[in-house]
Amino acid sequence: MESPVLFKRCVAEGIGTALLVLIGAGTAAFNGVITASNNATTTLADIGVISVAFSIVIMAMIFTIGRISGCHINPAVTIGLAITGHFAWKEVPAYLIAQSVGGIIGAMAIIAVLGMDGLHLGGLGATSLGSSTSYVQGMFVEALATFVLMFVIMGIAVDPNAPGNWAGLVIGLTVGGLIMLTAGATGASLNPARTFGPYVINSLAGGNISWAQFPVYVIGPILGAIGGAVAYKGLTTKKKQVVGSDTHSVKV
Repeated sequence: MESPVLFKRCVAEGIGTALLVLIGAGTAAFNGVITASNNATTTLADIGVISVAFSIVIMAMIFTIGRISGCHINPAVTIGLAITGHFAWKEVPAYLIAQSVGGIIGAMAIIAVLGMDGLHLGGLGATSLGSSTSYVQGMFVEALATFVLMFVIMGIAVDPNAPGNWAGLVIGLTVGGLIMLTAGATGASLNPARTFGPYVINSLAGGNISWAQFPVYVIGPILGAIGGAVAYKGLTTKKKQVVGSDTHSVKV
């Protein structure tokens, strides 16, 4: 069965990323609206709800567009796959553009759903460093979390020996767990496009955003994804052993 043409795959990536931002970051924005309205503080239960929202939409997108585009919906994942030879480098720019545009559309859709309160009170769910998180620490946290995510993706979705039909559930739950762990430190982006969309619309619509932090959410996830993909490939690569004149491939 031939894979869909690049244009259709990019449309699928754009839609998937838009829905990721709308439902995931949108839930974070809605939590911000409620918190501001009630003069309350964000609790672990709030983070749990946000993590579940991301888990649900990621599961839904993997099962829906995975067969069309692979459901990267994350520039870091696309680059990690390309680094390890599982995705064509010539198609990387198109995927990155589609994901970035999708992130912007998703952020616009948050305003359509929540109104301007979603922007001014919820910040469109934009990620930011915690008050006690340094720049370097934030980059490390994003890299570490994305390393775990990419390592899981390689094992459950890319490896031909992976158990079938579990990718959506496993990857979705992994993201949810990582958000619970890292939301306080960095807002748990793990995805440059997820951060890019809300940042752009915040800037255009008069929201309060710090672009100085944006490299944390680009460099960290990309380095983490590359590390996770390379580590998994290193663990599963077949090595050649030469015995006499015969060459045998053994899995290590």
